[in-house]
Amino acid sequence: MSVFGKIPFMRQRQFPLLIAFLLGFAVSQLYTYWRRLLRQPGLAARRHSPLWESDADNTAAPGADAPAASLARLIAEANVRAGIEERHLPDGTRKTILWAGWRNFREPWARDFGFASFGLVAMGEQRVLKETLELYLHYQRADGRFPVKIHSTSVADRYLHSLFARQQPTHAPLRPKYQTAHHTISLDGNCLLVIAALNYLRRYQDERFARQHWVALKQALHWVESQVLQADGLLHQGAYTDWADSVIRKGAVHYTNVLYWKALREFALDAARYGYGEEAITFEVRAEAVGAAINRHFWDETHGFFITSRQFRHILSSDGNLLAIAWGLATPEQANTILDHMAAFGMADPVPTKCTNRHYGREHIALENRLGGIAHYHTSAAWLWLGSWHAIAAARAGRADEAAQLLDRMGQVIVRDGVVHEVYGEDGRYLKTRWYESEAPLTWSAAMFVYAHAAVNG
Repeated sequence: MSVFGKIPFMRQRQFPLLIAFLLGFAVSQLYTYWRRLLRQPGLAARRHSPLWESDADNTAAPGADAPAASLARLIAEANVRAGIEERHLPDGTRKTILWAGWRNFREPWARDFGFASFGLVAMGEQRVLKETLELYLHYQRADGRFPVKIHSTSVADRYLHSLFARQQPTHAPLRPKYQTAHHTISLDGNCLLVIAALNYLRRYQDERFARQHWVALKQALHWVESQVLQADGLLHQGAYTDWADSVIRKGAVHYTNVLYWKALREFALDAARYGYGEEAITFEVRAEAVGAAINRHFWDETHGFFITSRQFRHILSSDGNLLAIAWGLATPEQANTILDHMAAFGMADPVPTKCTNRHYGREHIALENRLGGIAHYHTSAAWLWLGSWHAIAAARAGRADEAAQLLDRMGQVIVRDGVVHEVYGEDGRYLKTRWYESEAPLTWSAAMFVYAHAAVNG
């Protein structure tokens, strides 16, 4: 007897009705979804406005004879302010946040925001800085882990809106996501949010914020240490757990450990100010120990730079090397040697600055990047947030002319495009393939350019 034969007579007659109802419901849901998607405003409406129709600072644009970096700063500031908007949480609470990108990332990302926070301080954007930090602290887990991002749309939903050139919807409440697309943790995101929060405290001296969140910030760093801190005093990570998340960077990675050192150092500088004198000493000792371990493990006198990892000992990664210079971990001699090598490798050509001086090797690149035609996304492609740290590092090393030239060259690219793009190819144009198009604007890079402009020009 067939399956249908086992169903009672009345249910046999009702079964086709049930199937018809379910199909009708599915069609109705699809129709509603596509109708809502296609009614979303188009992306092109804002793409071609050089200053993104923003004059929030009431600053007149410089004349045609002004340096490119000055006009680029206005464009970058407008890009950042365009990313500031109010969003709501499931409980109805509303927060002013900074999204990461207009096309694909209209949501706060921990890593992006951590770096962007430097530019927000330079721009005096206290409210969005504080409220985005509070949002992450609101969703921090008891063990100290911060979300990788706080979003309201699925991956498929974002892709379809991007494919049909529609703005991402913002009506759904924000909710946390604690794993990356590779189902990994985000070590640098946790460290960067700690650094951003302490930078906020130093700039605005918010005693109430410090009293309310000091323990949570320490717990965030403890979570990082509990995951991957090894006997050599360094963080050892798995694949796809830092910003270069298309590369299998495993073990002790220089970039991640520089961030860890910076977070410890910031705690040491700020603890006494908020009544934690003993902690200041403890954090200072720990920061010095990690700094010494970084030099022992990563500095290669023969190569003249901090290696990426023991796995990639011949690769100069601009991320950790530039941060080590900008934040004072590298000695003056190391700083000048690194910058000389970066110049010799052409890492700021044609756009400042490339991720590495050489490729990692195809076998170390994520399959989706290879299939999408962007295997070089975290190698020979250039990012303006790296170029910004490059300019800051050059200025800190006393190479003022080099810093100014780097700023001006980035400025020319920003003015040319009228927007700060996510990433640039080896031809100097923003990266675009059949399957991928560079985000524009990327608030991470836009805010970093603003910060670099302020840092280099005083």
